[in-house]
Amino acid sequence: MKKARLKELYTSSIRSELLKKLELNNIMEVPKIAKIVLNVGVKDAITDSSKVIPAVMSVIDRITGQKSVRTLARKSIAGFKLREGMPIGVMVTLRNENMYEFLDRLINLSLPKVRDFQGVSPKFDGQGNYNLGIKGWDIFPELDYEAGDKVRGLNITIHTTAEQDSHAFELLKSFGMPFRK
Repeated sequence: MKKARLKELYTSSIRSELLKKLELNNIMEVPKIAKIVLNVGVKDAITDSSKVIPAVMSVIDRITGQKSVRTLARKSIAGFKLREGMPIGVMVTLRNENMYEFLDRLINLSLPKVRDFQGVSPKFDGQGNYNLGIKGWDIFPELDYEAGDKVRGLNITIHTTAEQDSHAFELLKSFGMPFRK
C-alpha cells in the first residue's frame, strides 16, 4: 500500500464530504485526527521491570514504527506493591504520516484478523475522542509469533479535533472504521 494513503484521501474527498454531511460553514471547521496514542499497562513490571519493559517497548516499536517511552507510576499503592516512580507501562504518541499509516494498517489489516469480529463499539468519550481496547497485540502484521514473552493487550486512543461525538463518528466512519451496527 502507498505510504499515508489515508492522509491523501482525507485532504481531498473526505473533507468536502464531511463539510456537506455535517452542515458546516467553513472547511476549517471540518474535524480531523490530531493524534493516536497507544498505551500498554504491564502488571509484570512490578516484579522485574528490567526485562519486561524493554521487551514490551521493542514490540510496540515494531507495531508503530516509532520509539516508545516508559510510563511511571504517579503514586504508591501498597496493595499492589507499587511505589511512585516505578516503570509500569509503555506508550507512544503518533502524529502526521505515522498516525495515518498506523490507522490504515489498523483498519484494513489488523481489525479484520480478530476472531468473530463484528465491528468496533460506536461509543465515544463525550469530547470527540475514541478509545479502542485490543485484547492481544498479535493481530498486528508486523509481529511474528515469537514477539515478546507473552501476548498483551493495549489501548488505542484516537484524539480528534471534533467537538461533538457525532462529528467524530462521521470522521472515523469516513476513514473506514468498521463500527458495529
